[in-house]
Amino acid sequence: MIKKTQGIVIHYIKYKETSIIAKIFTRDLGLKSYIVNGVRSPKSKSKMAFFQPLTLLDLVVYDKENASLNRISEVKLTIPFQKIPFDYYRSGTALFIAEILGKSIYENYQNEYLFDFIYQAIILLDQEEINLGNYPIAFLLETSRFLGFSPNNAAEFFEQVHPAINEATYAVMQKQHFNQILQAPFNKEIKIPGVVRKQLLDDLIKYYSIHLETFTEVKSLEVLRNLM
Repeated sequence: MIKKTQGIVIHYIKYKETSIIAKIFTRDLGLKSYIVNGVRSPKSKSKMAFFQPLTLLDLVVYDKENASLNRISEVKLTIPFQKIPFDYYRSGTALFIAEILGKSIYENYQNEYLFDFIYQAIILLDQEEINLGNYPIAFLLETSRFLGFSPNNAAEFFEQVHPAINEATYAVMQKQHFNQILQAPFNKEIKIPGVVRKQLLDDLIKYYSIHLETFTEVKSLEVLRNLM
């Protein structure tokens, strides 16, 4: 059956000499894997730009029930990026976000509310007016809301991440900034010291690993820490 849908590229792997298998989170069909033949050939290399992490696509796809691999009939960019591919901080953040999504969303998982949030968050990442330092923290917190395990406040969050530490005075500054972002996730006016951002990011990664059994090591985390 042929279907139209929007998609967000999570990642791809090389397949044979000139093809790829792309994992794409679609609005209507969920997370799907698509084989794209010949896209790495000399004549088609320009089309590889369509399958970079977090690229927003309009798709016409063949969707077969219970098929582990499907095919794309038509593909075009929904919104060409102006900054993400050309800004090392934004591109590094995009790789991190794509890796997080790849570890958090399972095959065929469909959630149009999560899709719409991610879609708008990617558009925001490509804009000038954004607090890039806080963006990964805000993204992780908001995504956890759609995945069903968002903390209600900083105290609850730190009790789960650091259960052995019960002192009320522990991480006072971290808790204060955490609550700020929890209440206004992408507010560009929120200022957080770099060392606190790194601690919050590490704690959020641990928080995800507590709530998602399949959540494994995030390889792009070290790169993002250096950027922060």
